[in-house]
Amino acid sequence: MNKPILVACDHAALEMKKEVIKHLEDQGYTCVDFGTHTSASCNYPDYAEKVCRAINDGEGDMGILICGTGIGMSMAANKCRGIRAALCSDTFSARFTRLHNNANVLCMGARTIGAGLACDIADVFVKTGFEGGRHQTRIDMVMALEEKRLNNN
Repeated sequence: MNKPILVACDHAALEMKKEVIKHLEDQGYTCVDFGTHTSASCNYPDYAEKVCRAINDGEGDMGILICGTGIGMSMAANKCRGIRAALCSDTFSARFTRLHNNANVLCMGARTIGAGLACDIADVFVKTGFEGGRHQTRIDMVMALEEKRLNNN
């Protein structure tokens, strides 16, 4: 059984998050909604951390984070250990960030793309596997940078 897709947003992306979740669930995926659940102003780093912590705790293998531009969510997510978050606004980037970077978090901007495109991007992201091979070497190098930072080297 596949693990659920972990999803969160800030206030700017509430409606898009709902549409992406419905779209994925209509295709048979299970999604876990980490919020926000209202349009009241909130802080995107809190929601990025919830999804990333859940990925690291094994509750899911991948997440989708949506804010106004996607930039804030991607910056916050990439501060979390073990996370490779990619901001995507097209399906080509979504495909290749999975194939070559084995990204585990997709970030999107509700104010920069429409819901239809967001659903298409999410489709490609969740359906595309990692190629491995030479790309694994590069991912290992990226993750080594994270270890250096954590060890202050």
